[in-house]
Amino acid sequence: MYFATLASGSSGNSIIVGEDNRNFLVDCGITVKRLLANVDMINLSAAQIEGIIVTHEHSDHIQGVGALARRLKIPVYATYGIWDEMEESLGVLKPEQKVIISEEIYLAGMHIQLIPTSHDSRESYALKVTSKRHTLAIATDSGIVTREMSKNLLGCNAYVVEANHDLEMLINGKYPWYLKKRINSQYGHLSNIQLGKALCEWLTENAKNVVLAHLSAENNTPELALNTVINILRGSEVKHRCPKLKVRVAPRHLPHELIILDR
Repeated sequence: MYFATLASGSSGNSIIVGEDNRNFLVDCGITVKRLLANVDMINLSAAQIEGIIVTHEHSDHIQGVGALARRLKIPVYATYGIWDEMEESLGVLKPEQKVIISEEIYLAGMHIQLIPTSHDSRESYALKVTSKRHTLAIATDSGIVTREMSKNLLGCNAYVVEANHDLEMLINGKYPWYLKKRINSQYGHLSNIQLGKALCEWLTENAKNVVLAHLSAENNTPELALNTVINILRGSEVKHRCPKLKVRVAPRHLPHELIILDR
């Protein structure tokens, strides 16, 4: 299995996941032009993308979904509630491109489980992707670590997970108070500390890679997110369980390097 973030943050999100030259996207919150350029930068072929899974209907996750689906002639996968919210925004798609899913699907030869998160959207989901040999957790856009997340994201080989904000930066920052409350609520976004504590519970000896994603441009920095999470992990049993763990930060506008999970 391999994966890479193609864009990450409130300005747009997309992740590519694949195995054996069969790929799918998780969200497409950027333009088609930028998406295709970023896929090309990591030496993958857009022609091998078999579909797009949408985690929730916010614009930073669906901006380019309709146009890309039409361009590549691929299906879009989402729950009924997400389709109900986003369908008008996507433009005209062929009936076969609209695929309603519920708890799990198989795509590009991999099993994908949908795990509810807690966000201010009609529905929102983390994903657990299982290939022949590996598991990948993708979890962003949740104000708390839900019971379902804790149960299902334990013991994966790799993680793309939200470290959205530093609480002190958020509180002392320039956002209006209502927005600060929204971000720090149970329906907002995970802070660096919340994510670090969750990883202490989730990471087992199988874990090799963690990518910190969906960082706020105003209320976080890559260095702060990385240092906060690493320090929490070093103060836990994770440093003994996962001595080879790599923790990295997803770039905002450019793709992360392709991470290939070893055998």
